[in-house]
Amino acid sequence: MSPQMRLTAITLDCPDPRALAAFYQRATGLALVRESNDDFAGLTRGDGLFIGFQRVDDYQAPRWPDQAAPQQSHLDFAVDNLDEAEALLLELGASKPRFQPGGDRWRVLTDPAGHPFCLTRSSD
Repeated sequence: MSPQMRLTAITLDCPDPRALAAFYQRATGLALVRESNDDFAGLTRGDGLFIGFQRVDDYQAPRWPDQAAPQQSHLDFAVDNLDEAEALLLELGASKPRFQPGGDRWRVLTDPAGHPFCLTRSSD
């Protein structure tokens, strides 16, 4: 029998942990739970999921969809309305790359540190 694994944390490299945590806090409403000087910040959800942001010197942002600096990972967020969520996130500092492989099913955005993330329609 395989051990049971439960995802408890995701950590993203970035140049400015506090700024990236603030972006995701405003976007998701998650609670800020940890800041360690300027090198680390974290958010948490009620069920305990933790998203951390850690400073990396000479951070190189992924280049979506260019694989010269691949994305390596990305986050997906389910939303009720793709257009409204996209508009809010762009206002908060996200960017929208030209390459959009999801058509009307999902949108690819990048956070202020360049990490790609997707918006998908919530299941009804």
